Amino acid sequence: MPKKAKELTDKQLNAIAKSGKAGLFPVGRVAGLSLQIKPPSAASWILRTVIHDKRRNIGLGGYPEVSLAAAREIASALKSRIKHEAYDPVADRKQLKSAAIKEQAKLITFKQAAREYIEKRSKEFKTEQQLRKLTRIMEEYAYPIMGNMMLTDIDLNVIKRVMNQPTIVRVKVDGDMQSIDSTLWHGKTETANRLRIYLTHIFNAAIASGTYTELNPARWEGGLKTILPEPQKISKTKHHTALPVERMPEFWAKLTQCDGMGAKVLQFGILTASRSSEMRGALWSEIDMANKVWRIPAERMKAGKAHNVPLSDEALALLDSMPKESPYIFPSAKGGQVTDATVGKVAKSMGYEVTVHGFRSTFKDWARQPTEYNHDQYDDDLSELALAHVNNDSTRAAYARNELLNERRPMMQAWAQYCQQRIDNVIEIRGAK
Repeated sequence: MPKKAKELTDKQLNAIAKSGKAGLFPVGRVAGLSLQIKPPSAASWILRTVIHDKRRNIGLGGYPEVSLAAAREIASALKSRIKHEAYDPVADRKQLKSAAIKEQAKLITFKQAAREYIEKRSKEFKTEQQLRKLTRIMEEYAYPIMGNMMLTDIDLNVIKRVMNQPTIVRVKVDGDMQSIDSTLWHGKTETANRLRIYLTHIFNAAIASGTYTELNPARWEGGLKTILPEPQKISKTKHHTALPVERMPEFWAKLTQCDGMGAKVLQFGILTASRSSEMRGALWSEIDMANKVWRIPAERMKAGKAHNVPLSDEALALLDSMPKESPYIFPSAKGGQVTDATVGKVAKSMGYEVTVHGFRSTFKDWARQPTEYNHDQYDDDLSELALAHVNNDSTRAAYARNELLNERRPMMQAWAQYCQQRIDNVIEIRGAK
């Protein structure tokens, strides 16, 4: 039978506490109740008992904040519950702490949740442009309305308010561009729907982590679909406007007379049938002059695969004309990349309502019509590879065979000569005189 501890008085206990001697000092009356001394001045109550066949040390608070009488009363009540109710105060405290942590996790704003999502997605994006677009759409349309709201306070009505926020759109009326008032969902439907999808992902992540416990407020089915018109019934997808192939020589002749870095970028992009981000971000380190190849690394490509472009004589001549004063072949005035808007304005300033991306379609149309445009017959896979479209079995196989680089070279040279033909004809006529 264990030795019964002597019942200490308040005076005796106070003397022990002031002695500064380290250790556990049983105080009697309630078995297992002791005062724990940790020099120089820390003193606290410990109840040592067995719970479910396991010895536990249960803290009951500090001394003298919890008096001797109060400690005995608390310890006695706990032992009674442990014996008669199978109560486990240690497990109970852990559950309370866990619940408090979960509740604390819910106390985040939408902006915090969105930034966590953006940080995660940034590791998945193939280009910086994708990250910038996601960040911009949040900053412009989501944060102003609900950025500082607690995530748990956001419901379907808040998302509806985001989608119906006022905006101004530019539309053509009787041939003239005019600004009209609209809402994000009706006036910029494609942007609004993309934002809705991002919001759905953010709340899905919050639901998975337990920080949001309701139905996803940005869901379409059973949610926004009941209060907003379907996107496809508002706005039809607009395809990139392309220049008709037969107008390409005329356009090229005018383009080569334009000043500015944007015009140079566009020339290079047309000659290489590349995307805006690829041509604007072209680096000198990517140019293999010895083999006349532009080697674009995977991280700069939309599909995440490295892409090699055979360079025509005209493309090489353009590169030779550029100063090598920056890592970028076509740097902006500040030394960074030329913006998409800068390149996009070039054709419009010349009076052509076409997009930069549309010139890839012009190239594809030219490649498909050898008789019409007086060039050799090119396998469709060659033009698909030139456009970095690796989306079927034959192009995937060709990609594995060094992208048919040598077979594509004559095609790119013929394309450059077609673009250049109006200038060449003028030179020939002048020479004949």
